[in-house]
Amino acid sequence: MGLILTVTAGLIVWIVLWSLGAKGFDAFLLSAAIILVGATLKILSGYLPSRRG
Repeated sequence: MGLILTVTAGLIVWIVLWSLGAKGFDAFLLSAAIILVGATLKILSGYLPSRRG
């Protein structure tokens, strides 16, 4: 669920920045960085000691 919210927030940031006059590719790079951080945290959360059983 958290990853879906992160992707949605990244796409919202992309649309807002693009509508405010930023270049489309620059706005995409920022949203891709947000999504990449969210995916990394999702993957790494499986390796936390509290998640092992």
